[in-house]
Amino acid sequence: MKKLTGIFAFLCLLYVLILAFTDQEAWGSNNFNLTKRIGIYGISCLGAGLLIVTGGVDLSIGSVICFCAAIFSWLVVDHHVPIPAAIVVVLLSGALIGAVNGFLVTYLGLQAFVVTLCGLFAFRGAARWILNDEIPRIAAPIADWSAFFNGSFLSISIFLWLLLGLFVAGSIFLHFTIHGRYFFAIGSNERAARYSGINVDFYKILAYVLCSFFAAIAALMDVFSISSVQASSTGNFMELYAIAGAVLGGCSLRGGEGITVGMLIGTAILCLLRNLIQMAEIKDSLEPVVIGVALLVCAIIDESLRRGLSWRDLLSAPQQLWERWTRG
Repeated sequence: MKKLTGIFAFLCLLYVLILAFTDQEAWGSNNFNLTKRIGIYGISCLGAGLLIVTGGVDLSIGSVICFCAAIFSWLVVDHHVPIPAAIVVVLLSGALIGAVNGFLVTYLGLQAFVVTLCGLFAFRGAARWILNDEIPRIAAPIADWSAFFNGSFLSISIFLWLLLGLFVAGSIFLHFTIHGRYFFAIGSNERAARYSGINVDFYKILAYVLCSFFAAIAALMDVFSISSVQASSTGNFMELYAIAGAVLGGCSLRGGEGITVGMLIGTAILCLLRNLIQMAEIKDSLEPVVIGVALLVCAIIDESLRRGLSWRDLLSAPQQLWERWTRG
């Protein structure tokens, strides 16, 4: 609870700063764009968070998003496949990618870092091959779908409503079912989970399937959002934003910790940070620097709160380090 209170307070602070930089006339449109961005980013963050709870990691999320978007474009534009059928194919492709990743990690014993790092390169390259390094003309075929998803209900973006629906489903699964408790058990102590009779390999594969399945959904939402696919830029750094949002929201990379509400708050913080940078007219080249420093500060404060350190202890830490260094 202390963790959620801290990051929620930081989220509120960011939003107040954004309000200070936003013109009253642009307030409504800026809020709508924020909910839209949070909806798309939050979907991939939820998938990454579920995987991280089991102690796994996926560095290929951004490339999977690009690959799934390329498949969707290829089916709709080049082969005139009906959009509902293309959506089903894309979602199944995402789930299949997760199943392959999970199989390589569990049954072949490969490190998740290596497997998904290879996927990061392979799926991006496959997307470029599918699209021939061109930008397909997909805007016209999906015009009606784009109009729907770029709309709103009760002044809230459809993308955010979709995220909230997935959030409810993910929360029920992770926090109110025995399968979710298995996720936490595997992340906390995989060997103990095996001795307890849990089918560890199955649930680890399931976690990878869910992660890539959510990435496929994010790919579809990204296409409907901007009505375009670019193999060189679609999904860029999405894996980092997804993992950072999940970790910022309370997930531990060691596994066994995490809460879906925290994942949403972490995603919102990242999106608000980007918006604040734009509002403050900070150079685009400095955006990663600002986000990285802000996340590092949040991580330091979070770790200090977990250890029960006070603000006075935190501020006196540099002096203590200096004294230790001067003493040799």
